[in-house]
Amino acid sequence: MKQRKKTQRIAFLALFTAIIIIQNFIPFLGYIPLGPLNLTIIHITVIVAALVLGPKDGAIVGGVWGTITFIRAFVWPTSPLATIVFTNPLVSVLPRILIGVVAGYTFMWLSKRLSSKILAAGIAAVLGSLTNTLLVLGQIYLFYQGQAPAMYALDVAALLPYLLGVVATNGLPEAALAAIIAPSVSLSLLRKLKA
Repeated sequence: MKQRKKTQRIAFLALFTAIIIIQNFIPFLGYIPLGPLNLTIIHITVIVAALVLGPKDGAIVGGVWGTITFIRAFVWPTSPLATIVFTNPLVSVLPRILIGVVAGYTFMWLSKRLSSKILAAGIAAVLGSLTNTLLVLGQIYLFYQGQAPAMYALDVAALLPYLLGVVATNGLPEAALAAIIAPSVSLSLLRKLKA
């Protein structure tokens, strides 16, 4: 039985990794372009992996996404800003790893305290999604505010309002989408795994 669980875990980890790779390279499966920005839906795969497999494996799947983001910033960027900000692994890799950690541990903790697994999964999905958004944009502000005039054609005083606008136009819809999709997918997978 223990070997079966280990094999099942590796198979799911490979499946989630394959989905992340496909989402990164097939247009509109991972990034929906909206002007100079991209609405990201890849984080939902990382969140589902964290809810189904746990925070460690969620971090691995998030790390795969972050590594692809880092490499793509050099060879095939998803936006003009990617070549500047995602070449820093603290911006491209670390927040993606932490999606899985935050979503996985939040779900584990809330599952023991709430009677509704769907509510626990929804809250974990929102927190995982916001982890990515706030860390990426927060680090852009932290590391690149001195380069704001060249990067964004903004003065430094306007960078923070610009980034807060991105949170409102991208971050909140991404979190809402994660709260709707991730719980239904992950709870269905967890039921199948326990059957």
